[in-house]
Amino acid sequence: MTLDLPAQLADWFSKRGWAPRRHQLDMLAEGRGGHHALLVAATGAGKTLAGFLPTLAELIEQPTEGLHTLYVSPLKALAVDIQRNLVTPVEEMGVDIRVETRTGDTPSDRKARQRVKPPQILLTTPESLSLLLTYPDSFTMFAGLRTIVIDEVHAFATGKRGDLLSLCMARLQAIAPAMRRVALSATVADPDGYRAWLAPDGDIERVTLVQGETGVDPNIDILLPEDRVPWAGHSGRYAAAQVMAEIETHKTTIVFCNTRSLAELIFQDLWKENAMQLPIGIHHGSLEKEARRKVEAAMADGRLRALVATASLDLGVDWGDVDCVIQMGAPKGSSRLLQRIGRSNHRLDEPSEAIVVPGNRFEYLEARAALDAVEAGELDTDIFRLGALDVLAQHLMACACAAPFDQQAILDEIRSALPYSALTDELFDKVLGFIRDGGYSLRAYDRFKRLTQDDDGLWRVSHPKFIAQHRLNAGIIVEATMLKVRFRNGRALGKVEEAFASTLSHGDTFFFAGMSLEVEKIDTEDLIVRATARPARIPTYGGSRMPLSTNLADRVRRFLNTPAEWSRFPDDVREWLEIQGRRSALPRPDQLLVETFPREGRNYMVAYSFEGWNAHQSLGMLITRRMETAGLKPLGFVANDYAIATYSIDPVTDPAALFSSDILEHEFVDWVQQSHLLKRAFREVAVIGGLVERQHPGKRKTGKQVTFSTDLIYDVLRKYEPGHILLEAAWADARARMTDVGRLADLLARAAGTMLHVDLARVSPLAVPVLVLIGRERVSTGSADDALLIEAEALAGEAMRLD
Repeated sequence: MTLDLPAQLADWFSKRGWAPRRHQLDMLAEGRGGHHALLVAATGAGKTLAGFLPTLAELIEQPTEGLHTLYVSPLKALAVDIQRNLVTPVEEMGVDIRVETRTGDTPSDRKARQRVKPPQILLTTPESLSLLLTYPDSFTMFAGLRTIVIDEVHAFATGKRGDLLSLCMARLQAIAPAMRRVALSATVADPDGYRAWLAPDGDIERVTLVQGETGVDPNIDILLPEDRVPWAGHSGRYAAAQVMAEIETHKTTIVFCNTRSLAELIFQDLWKENAMQLPIGIHHGSLEKEARRKVEAAMADGRLRALVATASLDLGVDWGDVDCVIQMGAPKGSSRLLQRIGRSNHRLDEPSEAIVVPGNRFEYLEARAALDAVEAGELDTDIFRLGALDVLAQHLMACACAAPFDQQAILDEIRSALPYSALTDELFDKVLGFIRDGGYSLRAYDRFKRLTQDDDGLWRVSHPKFIAQHRLNAGIIVEATMLKVRFRNGRALGKVEEAFASTLSHGDTFFFAGMSLEVEKIDTEDLIVRATARPARIPTYGGSRMPLSTNLADRVRRFLNTPAEWSRFPDDVREWLEIQGRRSALPRPDQLLVETFPREGRNYMVAYSFEGWNAHQSLGMLITRRMETAGLKPLGFVANDYAIATYSIDPVTDPAALFSSDILEHEFVDWVQQSHLLKRAFREVAVIGGLVERQHPGKRKTGKQVTFSTDLIYDVLRKYEPGHILLEAAWADARARMTDVGRLADLLARAAGTMLHVDLARVSPLAVPVLVLIGRERVSTGSADDALLIEAEALAGEAMRLD
């Protein structure tokens, strides 16, 4: 087997003064051998080129019409960026290879043409691929498919989008048995887990692991304030002037924020400090497509000095002029930090430069833990789980839209996808029965009878209207209900959540798309605004909080109990921990420290569990319920990533009784069933599973209409069919994703044997960052951080006294 590059490719490399890297040639060898491959290589190592190298070589050596390679990315922006970076070398080599994108933003006429005359290389997303597979001509379109390349595989393999993609790959493999599977990633802690996910039938031995060359270690600094690390806050807003100074001294900077609302706030703060009037942009997923594309083009052309962004730019977008990345607030995970750092100096032989701006003292410890983890090469682990049933229902409907199917044949095909390899006949029959008639509680209604079994045993779509309905509504991402923000002249700026919009009235102001806007009118689907110079609130977006990874939580726990490490910390952080040790206790990594103390007529309990905000929110609800039952008269609770604090009329004298593990058997089930959580989870699975449609031809349902429909069905099923397949799917979501029940179980298991209860006369230093959140949980005004800082200083003065 020869690894010689075709002349056009070899000349292209040499004209640029480049030579193929070892892992690129390894990927070429795997391609020529027809092997599936997973490439794990550092950002800037030429992963994308490595993934496409076998395709380019094959199309140059053996030109062919028709679809040769399918490239799947988690982001529309990434697909567009790859097209730009792939078309350039193709044009420079002078070879006849067509490269096109297909996403939700692609014009309908181009989509229709692509199905009839597809390009040799098509760049798309899992959702768009699934829609392609609903057409009868998909069998001819994909018949000659040679390769599927999955970029940034870590971004979706372990979630519902990964479930959908694995099912799509199983279908493609059935259509094109010789298809080769390739996946690319820079941040994979468990390569074997991803090899198994990628492999047909989960056969890990069929996927070759190709390891890329290691790059230069990144230069990462923690930016400290000019006076002291704040007690409270989580945004790093205090450092706006310092961040602006960094922007002024670098060519191009990306400022990453963990939420969309924080991105809007930081953009405004930076603009106020922008004395040099440098061009700065903002990019997040709620902005209009045109606004995002405009910013992406400006970055690609080098016309911006800084871009404030969210996770919408975490992955793979390659702007070579970016020479600094700034992370506002703690990164929440070492893999995420590495991914973001990789946007700086997107080259293997140059160090990436990054700065982390912690929002408070706990976040300083988290930032230090993240830097240590990056230096040690320790990535966040990913948890692979069984495939979601609502996704399976959607995929089965997609297959039926393309052609009638045989039940056993499609079950065998589905089981070849690793997430569904253990799918039982009984569970499959329940999913199929749900699509057939909605379940026995709903079978009286024709609108739920989407599939019919013919006399010959084949399953087909009951009526053509269900095909149109599926194509309009298919998708995995169920966002919170949004209202379009637009000016009276019709120009759209983006979308905000309905829950946020419902708090607004005529004349109210808020920041969005980098502007201060005043509400003129609120319609069913539109928020009509005008620009204003008045001060404003910031939009709040639900579901955008990132969990603290377990490996960073473990490192922070170790910091608390290892004074030898403290010499690396700023003086005020070191003093904070020292006085905590003298006034209360610093727990061992395996201990759960619980403090109780009175303050201003209330009794507080603070547990330092470090399991992340999501798990703490769930535990707070459960603990306060148990306190109510015990007659302790709880008033409420607050939580952050590091601790949970309850406050009550009567004191907690036996916290161990509140944290017993049977809380997950009794109170947890009651709480989830009675709260909005299960209804919210049901709404998502009902939409994904196709039970409730978001759109009709020419008309889109409002969020309130969708919620009303799903709530009505939910109540019917809870009463008459509690074992319904979608209720099972909703429970799985509520337990795993919305409540982080796995981390809750770990916390409670730890509490059972290692709880350290310290009863104090007054607040402790460690309690200050979480206690200042009381009464501030939902404040989103620009002055909130200032108020937090004032209150924190007063609390801190009390906590740090040694008398």
